[in-house]
Amino acid sequence: MATLVLGGARSGKSAHAEGLLPADRATYVATARTDPADAEWQARIDAHAARRPPGWRTVELAAPAELPELLAAAGSADPPILVDDLATWLTTLLDDTGAWQGAPRDPVRAEYARLVDAAASCRAELVLVSAEVGLGVVPATPAGRLFRDELGTLNADLATRCSAVVLLVAGIPLRLR
Repeated sequence: MATLVLGGARSGKSAHAEGLLPADRATYVATARTDPADAEWQARIDAHAARRPPGWRTVELAAPAELPELLAAAGSADPPILVDDLATWLTTLLDDTGAWQGAPRDPVRAEYARLVDAAASCRAELVLVSAEVGLGVVPATPAGRLFRDELGTLNADLATRCSAVVLLVAGIPLRLR
């Protein structure tokens, strides 16, 4: 069973997703890359880590390709998995494939097709967190449009394959499915 939790910035999506899982055991998959030169980014990562119950195991991805592999390998007896979040996962994928510089998007789409398939077939309980990007204006920059288009497509593809979809607005969860 997979749940997709969507929301805008500071909507409460991560905290809501964390509350869906037991405090005694879960696997938290952190998708953000650390940047030693960015103290504010590190503070955000540290705040997320501080909220996690002590019984949770954290897996930090070194590369986007690791996420579909991790989900595909999970068994029904494994602890629930929380992936937070797909926007940072996609950002790393766009970085690694050169998509920001105009490289073909085929490798990006192939990788997130692997992710969608792995999420749909994951045998462990799965909660995915992602930013909802379809409620704003069309971004003014090519990079903004690229990110919005690719994340919107990924979210839509995942939503069709998840058994539950929740949208957080101002901290209030709205069950879409």
